[in-house]
Amino acid sequence: MALVPSIFGGRRSNIFDPFSLDIWDPFEGFPFSRTLANFPSGTDREPAVFTNARVDWRETPEAHIVQADLPGLKKEEVKVEVEDGRILKISGERSREQEEKTDTWHRVERSSGKFIRSFRMPENAKTEEIKASMENGVLTVTVPKVEEKKPEVKAINISG
Repeated sequence: MALVPSIFGGRRSNIFDPFSLDIWDPFEGFPFSRTLANFPSGTDREPAVFTNARVDWRETPEAHIVQADLPGLKKEEVKVEVEDGRILKISGERSREQEEKTDTWHRVERSSGKFIRSFRMPENAKTEEIKASMENGVLTVTVPKVEEKKPEVKAINISG
């Protein structure tokens, strides 16, 4: 007999641990729903979308630098593309760990699934010269900037 009411579908794995409540998906069962929780089960649910790709974008005098934290991903699992000449797209997929029938899962917090981030580059970006590198789970995309032409200043003699 459960000590916790079944308003969340009886998904509490330990009633004495306040953090053991799994994420409740109010749209579960609807044909358009994509589950919010990503817990191994016998059902064929799609994994949650991997949305925690944190990104920093900074501008230096020479370039725009975009860095994305993608821990656990290999460079082969990440795509960097330019769409419509100015849209920088970073996408990839983190695979779900294989579930062994003999394993007992106590908690699943690492997300899996696809992610995509898009950024509209400003007019001064040379998107045809983008370079990307990945080291220690951090993707660094460098977008060089068009050199600004300094206005030509011409001194005028004052007569009089």
